Amino acid sequence: MKIFIASDLHGSAEYCRQMIDAFVNEKADKLLLLGDILYHGPRNDLPEVYSPKAVVAMLDAVKEKVICVGGNCDAQIDCELLPFPVISGVGGIFVDGLNIYFAHGHRGAPPLSAGDVYLTGHTHVQSNEEDDGRYYLNPGSISIPKEDARRAYIVYENRKFIFKELNGEEFDLCEIAEKVEPVNEPEPPEEEKPPIKRNPIIRKKIIIRRR
Repeated sequence: MKIFIASDLHGSAEYCRQMIDAFVNEKADKLLLLGDILYHGPRNDLPEVYSPKAVVAMLDAVKEKVICVGGNCDAQIDCELLPFPVISGVGGIFVDGLNIYFAHGHRGAPPLSAGDVYLTGHTHVQSNEEDDGRYYLNPGSISIPKEDARRAYIVYENRKFIFKELNGEEFDLCEIAEKVEPVNEPEPPEEEKPPIKRNPIIRKKIIIRRR
């Protein structure tokens, strides 16, 4: 399965259009949105071509392929306007032997096991981190990148997470190797020992004659 992962559109029709063009070019099976879809948010400037209605219309064209989790800027009315379900909290995808969990990222991370992946947005900055076998990835914001971050997305396929700019140029990679389980080989049989040769026991019959 090929998954296109993006976050923090914040109502920008211009960058929503560019994101969908990239999604189509990637020929991905699913479009995973990590929250903050329509509202620009009180701490952000208006993004380029701010038009939540236009964003809804563009996303409607690909709604069958969208998986979406709600962000801290997604009010109930936003979720009702969007043409697909919006997951509240943490969602999960289980593919290629990986547990891939995702949330917007404004709350604490769930308990993870070694080998698990946690996808978030919210910070508007890319991250590609590993901590004790747990992977924490963030595509940044499509429309309002911060701290000199890129306008970017992540493509997942075959245990690889590839970070790409909106023009498709790759700039980072997280590849998770499959676990190799130890093979318990059977112990070789003990060498057969030759039978011990014993001298035959000769039993003599003693006859006692009475006089």
